[in-house]
Amino acid sequence: MLTIGDLSRRTGVKVPTIRYYEQMGLLDAAERSEGNQRRYGKEERERLSFIKHARDLGLAIGSIRELIELSNHPDQPCAQADRIATEQLAAVREKITKLRRLEQELERISTHCDGEHRVKDCYVIQSLANHDLCDSDH
Repeated sequence: MLTIGDLSRRTGVKVPTIRYYEQMGLLDAAERSEGNQRRYGKEERERLSFIKHARDLGLAIGSIRELIELSNHPDQPCAQADRIATEQLAAVREKITKLRRLEQELERISTHCDGEHRVKDCYVIQSLANHDLCDSDH
């Protein structure tokens, strides 16, 4: 059995986050020792690793909750899990597209002048103050 600190170190998930996941119902409430310390076993460690990996992939708590529920029914079709992953992939691709537009605009405004101007004539300041100077709607 692991204490919450040991579980945190082994999974890379901070203690307050572990408590939060318990409150959200993503992790079952931990067993308690006689001294009222939380105690975690292999199942909780594996579940927490699952949650952490899902969060690292950007999945929302609701999606993780669905995936956990699906994992409790191993003989069911995995169409729902595929849907969740596909929706997350689409969201990530949309974010990448937006980030590329931001990158292009930031590159454009940051290289617009040679740095010899005064702040009153600074293109970065001007373009931040006036969105019409931007090349695209980012």
